[in-house]
Amino acid sequence: MSLAAIDWAQPWLAPYRAIGEPAAQAALRTTSVAAALQHGAVPGASPRFVPQFDLPAGQAYEAHIFQTRTVPTRDNLHDFFNGLVWLAYPQSKRRLNELQAAEIARRGIASTRGPLRDALTLFDENGAVLDAPEALWKALAARDWHTLFVTERPLWAEARLLVFGHALLEKLIAPRKAVTAHVLLPPPGADGLSVLDDRALARSLDADYLVQKPFVPLPVLGVPGWWPENESPDFYNDAKVFRPRR
Repeated sequence: MSLAAIDWAQPWLAPYRAIGEPAAQAALRTTSVAAALQHGAVPGASPRFVPQFDLPAGQAYEAHIFQTRTVPTRDNLHDFFNGLVWLAYPQSKRRLNELQAAEIARRGIASTRGPLRDALTLFDENGAVLDAPEALWKALAARDWHTLFVTERPLWAEARLLVFGHALLEKLIAPRKAVTAHVLLPPPGADGLSVLDDRALARSLDADYLVQKPFVPLPVLGVPGWWPENESPDFYNDAKVFRPRR
């Protein structure tokens, strides 16, 4: 699937559309995702996007980004969305990269990433951030899907969900009911997480907290207004997707 398949009118792409749509059009014209992303980069805030062949053989990807402040980028959807999140949330992406690089420096590259790098990768690839009233958070944490999406449905007018993970954005090019995000729970003592405040989100990415894998699953097409079929309460009766808490 190509960049031309991206439907920028989809609600999960709203935070990225202003910078992403021109970048996608530029990439389609030039066939270089790195060059298109670089055109939208903010000097001093964003990293430099470079072709994938700039990554030396045998060099760890995250360590290379940390050392060079460049992001090796392939000409595909996955790396396009990775770059797009870098442009929209540079401080949060830089924080994830710093933590990854520190773990690589400490432990090296092994056959398994280890608990912290697993959590960092999970959020980077498939994470989401929710800013919502407490009643929605309680229902989500309990996997009480009927309360979350039916009983308390009007409260979603006060909520915002940010799809942060670039692999998750890629999956949503061809939306399927089963596509599920890992929503980051707010750290203890935090009032919540703002999906618009990059600096605050970056500050919340603490190694000791993330190693606990503080995520809760959320089938994103269940979010009111995100998929026409979820207007029917029966949409949420599919226990293969909306699974009860164990």
